[in-house]
This record gives sequence, structure tokens and C-alpha cells, in this order.
Amino acid sequence: MTIATSNKLPLDWTVIVVMTVLHIGALFALLPSNFSWAAVGLALFLHWVTGGLGITLGWHRLVTHRSFQTPKWLEYFLVFCGTLSMQGGPIWWVGLHRHHHLHSDQTVDHHDSGKGFWWSHMGWMLYEVPAEKEVDRFTKDIKDDRFYQFMENYFFPIQVVFAILLYLIGGWPFVVWGVFVRLVLVYHCTWLVNSATHKFGYRTYESGDRSTNCWWVALLTYGEGWHNNHHAYQYSARHGLKWWEIDATWMMVRVLQFLGLAQKVKLVEDKQA
Repeated sequence: MTIATSNKLPLDWTVIVVMTVLHIGALFALLPSNFSWAAVGLALFLHWVTGGLGITLGWHRLVTHRSFQTPKWLEYFLVFCGTLSMQGGPIWWVGLHRHHHLHSDQTVDHHDSGKGFWWSHMGWMLYEVPAEKEVDRFTKDIKDDRFYQFMENYFFPIQVVFAILLYLIGGWPFVVWGVFVRLVLVYHCTWLVNSATHKFGYRTYESGDRSTNCWWVALLTYGEGWHNNHHAYQYSARHGLKWWEIDATWMMVRVLQFLGLAQKVKLVEDKQA
């Protein structure tokens, strides 16, 4: 059942309920019985695995923008790591992100920053997203891949199985910190790229939208905060283009290059040469 809202979009009650439950679940970390340094360390480690390796390196720079190439087994591993972030399925996520770049900060952009910080941060996902109808058009390279389809269809059950494994290893503290707290942290760090980096910071390039470079978002998101650079040069595997723009994900790409696991790495200087 949906209810019409002032912006004429129906509410997505599934997302609303899931987000409410996850945020309430994260509050259980405040109970002394759920605290342990091991659980906190687990949350931080999984923040990097799911938000850094998964979303930033895998879903964003590798799959969405194809800024470098890896062996298929490594691509699948990174996609799996991103699936553990539970930000929807990879096909849905990649399709909407490609749609965003095509229409950044225009009225059809599903998280148009012109509608305010709250809307671009998370308000947009509490409603049905019209751009979902165009996901197939933007994901022709992955939508028929059986691995991607499995991750797309079962990202929620995968999270449940993962939570059970954490419980068996470390009890409720591992579940509270390794699932609820970690998911909420990764969510809001990721969403800051849609909200804060279209509002705070500086602009190096005229990118045709409101994207900015924001150093503190870059620190929280492994380099994604150099968003104006990224919107100006979407294909670049490196987002921190100045020597002082720290880009942890670019460092990961360099490590993969050193190991012979990243090829055809696209950079701004290569395009300009």
C-alpha cells in the first residue's frame, strides 16, 4: 500500500521499515553488554570491506564507470563485498548511479541536491524512484550476468546468513556492531557523497552541476569526497587529482596494479595527453 505525498511520489514502505529497524538496531550498541573492542574493530574492518572494497572500489569505480579492469573472479568478489553493504542489488545501484551522472542535479535526478540536503542524503529513497524504470537501459553490460542477478535477488538473505555467522563467532555484540552499526555507518558515509559533496567544499572544474570537493567526506569514503573532480572526469580511476587530495581507493587500485590484478587503468592525464 502506498500513500501519496506532497512531492507526488508514493512512499516506499519496505525501505522505510528496513531503515527504521536498522537504525534502531544500531542503538543497541549503546548497551554495555553489547560492547567489546573486538566488535568495534570488526565494524571498522567490515566498513572498509563493504564500503571501501565493495561500494567504492567495486560497484563504483570498477563496475559503474569501468575506470579499470580486473580478472572476473576479482570483480565478482568486489561485487559480493558491495552486496554486503545492503544498498540494494548491484544492478539497481549501478543503473541508478549511471542515471544520476547523466542527469546530475536536474529535476529527473533521483537525489537532486537542489531539493535540499535531506532529500539528496536519504529522503529520496523513502519514496518510489521513477528512474528505476530505466535501470535495464543503463546496465546492459551486467543485467544478464547470472552472478549479478543472484546478488540482485538475494542481497537481503545474504545479509541474514552473514549475521548468523557473526552471531556464531562472537554473539550479539558481533551482530550489533558488525551488521547494524556497520550498515548504518556505511549508509551515511555513502549518502554524504550525494548530499554533502553537492553542498560543501570547493569546485576545481565546471562540471555542469553542483558537485564539490569535500575533504572530510573524502576521508570518510575512501576518496569519494573529491566529487567535483569525479563529475568532471567520470572515467578516471583516481578522484584525488591534486597531490594533497588523499584518495585511499586510488591507493587500492595502485596495489592491484602492482599485483597485476588491475589493467587498463584510466586516468585524467592519459585523456589529456
